[in-house]
Order: sequence, then structure tokens, then C-alpha cells
Amino acid sequence: MERKPTQPQVFQLDEASRFLAPNGPALIGPDGTRHDIPPKVFEVLRFVESVLAHNQAVKVTPLRPELPIDEAADAVDMPRDELRAYVAEGWIPFRSSQYVDWVKLADVVELKARLKAESRAALDELLSEDLWDEQTGD
Repeated sequence: MERKPTQPQVFQLDEASRFLAPNGPALIGPDGTRHDIPPKVFEVLRFVESVLAHNQAVKVTPLRPELPIDEAADAVDMPRDELRAYVAEGWIPFRSSQYVDWVKLADVVELKARLKAESRAALDELLSEDLWDEQTGD
């Protein structure tokens, strides 16, 4: 990574990204032992390396593919109430057990990316508009 990561990142391998690429990335041990890894795992390791290179700590936490809403919100650094509102509005599917509402982590990660893209697009649109003073002639 070329720039310092500033936000928490959730990485998840879907079925397609678990496969090794021919002549793809690998971990090379001090003794020269090569261990092939999927390209997505290489992306994760580059993220970790970049964070550590900037004198920051890294916390690696395994997460289940399906989480209670509050845990999913914490995992993607989203306010719990905000995620609950999106779930209630039907933005992502959920299932209920006796005491807990569950969401798929992949759905929450996708929602967070979609919201970020929409926010970025709205900001770009605002930045591309002419200044109000130029429009009014003041």
C-alpha cells in the first residue's frame, strides 16, 4: 500500500478468492520454504505490513461469517444504531433468533463500501459545481 491506512479494514475471502493463482504470491520463510497464498491474502498482508511500517499496531480478529448486528457494526466501524436502522429499512437481510438479530458480515462490508462510494460521489458532485458567487455574479 502506498499510503498509510487510517481506517479499520475487514478482509474476507469468498469462495472464488480462496484459490491459488499460478505463479502467484507466496510466503517465503527464512529457510527459503515457499508457501503459496491466494492473491487476497497477499492484499491482507500488504495492509498489515503498511500499518506496521507506520509504527501502528495491528489487531487481527477472526470473525464468523454471520454476526449479531452490534458485533457486525463494531467490525466495520459503524455506529450500532446506524446499522440497525439500515437493517430495519431493508438495506441488508437479517435473521432473528430468540434474543439476537443476525446479519452476514459480507453484506455489512458491502453496505459500508456502498455508503462510502455514494458519499464520495455526492462530495465529488458538490466539488464539481460552480461556486455560488460565480453563478449569481456577486
